[in-house]
Amino acid sequence: MSKEKPSIPKGTRDFGPAVVVKRNYIFSIIRRTFEKFGYLPLETPAMEQLSVLTGKYGDEGDQLIFKILNSGDYLGKTTPADIEQGSKHLIRKISEKALRYDLTVPFARFVVMNRNEITFPFKRYQIQPVWRADRPQKGRYREFYQCDADVVGTNSLLCEAEIVQMIDEVLTTLGLTDFTIKINHRGVLAGIAEAIGEKGREGDICVAIDKLDKIGKEGVRKELLERGISEDAVSKLEPLYTLEGDNQDLLQQLQTILGNTEEGQRGLKDLNDVWTYLDNLGSNALTATNPSGNPRLQLDVTLARGLSYYTGCIFEVKVNNVNMGSISGGGRYDNLTGMFGLPGVSGVGFSFGVDRIYDVLEELDLFPVSAQLSTKVLIVQFDKESELYALPLLQKLRDAGISSELYPEAAKLKKQMSYADQKNIPFVLLVGSEEMASGKLKLRDMQTGEQDELYIDDIIAQLKDIA
Repeated sequence: MSKEKPSIPKGTRDFGPAVVVKRNYIFSIIRRTFEKFGYLPLETPAMEQLSVLTGKYGDEGDQLIFKILNSGDYLGKTTPADIEQGSKHLIRKISEKALRYDLTVPFARFVVMNRNEITFPFKRYQIQPVWRADRPQKGRYREFYQCDADVVGTNSLLCEAEIVQMIDEVLTTLGLTDFTIKINHRGVLAGIAEAIGEKGREGDICVAIDKLDKIGKEGVRKELLERGISEDAVSKLEPLYTLEGDNQDLLQQLQTILGNTEEGQRGLKDLNDVWTYLDNLGSNALTATNPSGNPRLQLDVTLARGLSYYTGCIFEVKVNNVNMGSISGGGRYDNLTGMFGLPGVSGVGFSFGVDRIYDVLEELDLFPVSAQLSTKVLIVQFDKESELYALPLLQKLRDAGISSELYPEAAKLKKQMSYADQKNIPFVLLVGSEEMASGKLKLRDMQTGEQDELYIDDIIAQLKDIA
């Protein structure tokens, strides 16, 4: 019998300890920030009923849902006629469950099922893996983590302001300094389209305007005409190309461009309210600038993510000094739970792209040494006597909250030091006959090579002072 070569499914990854420690560092900062703003943790099953997921992501999304075959004889209740009717019909017979595609639909399902126990407004965050039967490629996986935070059951724009604050706090805590939080409003986009006589065409308009930096005014004009936007409407769009000034200046200029359009004015009022909240909160995001001098929070009238889904403010975040897509995004939606028969529950949410954040921090070398360590000190032993002497020292270190290991056998010093080196353990504690006789132990800094002789209590005090 031939041995099978071990492998994992395409689009999935193993994460070794060095990577997991860094990912946990990102998760811990995000989790701590969410909880600081009153968001509560939620977990939903990896599996959902297939009927819960189907029809929520469009035809293309439905094709990417990982279906789970019914246990046992999954073909037992099927007939040749079922097979002849094709895969869409057959799947309902042989599969009742599926792996979750995202965290949003399971969240909506949870809210509806638990609406009588939930305290509204309900603020939840969720950090769990999702699965998509996508074609694997660089940066796109079949299994990946999502990191969502949503609040449902309120229309208050304080929620939008706090989302800006949370994004800013997480990214600055991670050491990022050159990023932009872009904000826009679905109403502003609708108002622009209506003001130029192309009501309902905001999607086509924004796709073209978004290319202004790449193809110039003439290129945008040509693309708009090709998309069926009238010559007159294209001319009316030109003031958008020359918008400049700070965010308040942009809002005032848009006031003129949007005229009396109801949706447009609603959007401007909401954006003004978000700014007012941030101002009264003394938010750093409102005043901070990037190294280029541009404001960190920017109104971007071409931002148009998820037009069919979002109904109010929309967000997108990009790191400027790394060639990477958006690392966070979200917005306001008015009917999240309507798909499950509970209409009219407004909410707003956003998500961090943890895999992209990881890549950004790696590229910019922003992971602190503490985020790359699991063990802080290794006790080196030389024989059975030193091993027994080291055991209470090991426990004392751990009782003091210092992550510690005792090398499990009396190997050569070079082998034990190599072990510490390969695991990035910053300190080594040597316990030999001299140390046992004097009670003073040798503490070696693996980075500098410096070595001190100290009593265990002094060692603990010193290590606790080092972050």
